[in-house]
Amino acid sequence: MKKIFIVTGEPSGDKLASTVISKLKQVNSEVKYSCVGGHHLESLGIKSIYNLNEITYIGFTSVLLNIFKIRNRINKTVEEVIKFNPDILFSVDSPDFTLRVAERVKKINNNSKTIHYVAPQVWIWRENRVKKFKKFVDHMLLLFNFEKKYFDKEDILNTFVGHPLLEDNMKSKIDLSSLIDKDKKIISIFPGSRDSEINVLLPILSDFIILMNEKSDNYFFIFHATDKNKETLVNFLKNSSLKNFQVISDENIKTQILSKSVFAVAKSGTISLEICNASVPSIIIYKINMINYLIMKSLVKVKFANIINIINKKEIIPELLQNECNAKEIYNSVNYLLSHPNLLKTQLNEIDKTLKNIKLETSSSQKVATILSEYL
Repeated sequence: MKKIFIVTGEPSGDKLASTVISKLKQVNSEVKYSCVGGHHLESLGIKSIYNLNEITYIGFTSVLLNIFKIRNRINKTVEEVIKFNPDILFSVDSPDFTLRVAERVKKINNNSKTIHYVAPQVWIWRENRVKKFKKFVDHMLLLFNFEKKYFDKEDILNTFVGHPLLEDNMKSKIDLSSLIDKDKKIISIFPGSRDSEINVLLPILSDFIILMNEKSDNYFFIFHATDKNKETLVNFLKNSSLKNFQVISDENIKTQILSKSVFAVAKSGTISLEICNASVPSIIIYKINMINYLIMKSLVKVKFANIINIINKKEIIPELLQNECNAKEIYNSVNYLLSHPNLLKTQLNEIDKTLKNIKLETSSSQKVATILSEYL
């Protein structure tokens, strides 16, 4: 029986991997799996060798403070991969973890093919990393077509596969009347998946909603959670004065809620593409400690945080980062945009043009699954 070991480093990678593996399982059920993953891969019957939370750290200082734990988990992962002896080591995103594992595995077992999904963002920082990848990555799978030139330059086999979060994954429709008041307009809130993000952003978002409620009672706020952090969100919000909110973790319900939203406020990250794909206007927010921010600012080569803005080299989706990430600024930005429908329309038109250039006509997760099957 053929074997695949999947290595992810955070919840978004777990979700990306699961979309691919679910497709692969449909055409090839005779594959044995093991992984470092989360609840998305677990829902497919693939058990992780340890809890994904043990390696999910954000920011340079957090990584440094936990460096020995991370090294221990890298060692453990390499050991388990070697023991499993897979035909494919399928590494997904989080290159500072997943590709460290891949590099060490390749030195011990050159027979396993390393296929890395979500190319490291060398166009943002540390471009010289590409030369190193050639030694241990057999096939690099790219989310964006503009990335090809970086890997072609070093003769690394690569394929533009598109972004699976731009696929339409809507399943059967669910009656949402028990969750939301049909007379209210929905604003979707995405506070992040990591505890470190939620602890910073949740108080800010709560204060933002209070300001919105002072102006209007027309809105209902849906917090998009994961199964893991739903309880944290619920416990915090139920102790606030807020009444017009709901916390949802079911993926299908979240997709339908987003499609019915008039606006979204989201933590910077891959979720922004899902929001764009749903044709919902938005702003993005983010805040990390000042040391991490200054280090990051000194290293990155791009002006923006959001991929839509990066591609267009201008701000299409407003970014409220660091000091601007506060309740008053978020309120001002959201209220201003909602008061100017022409600006919302312009944002959505610009996004639509951008997505047409980075979307594939075929399913991107299906394309990745096909590539994996070719190596089996």
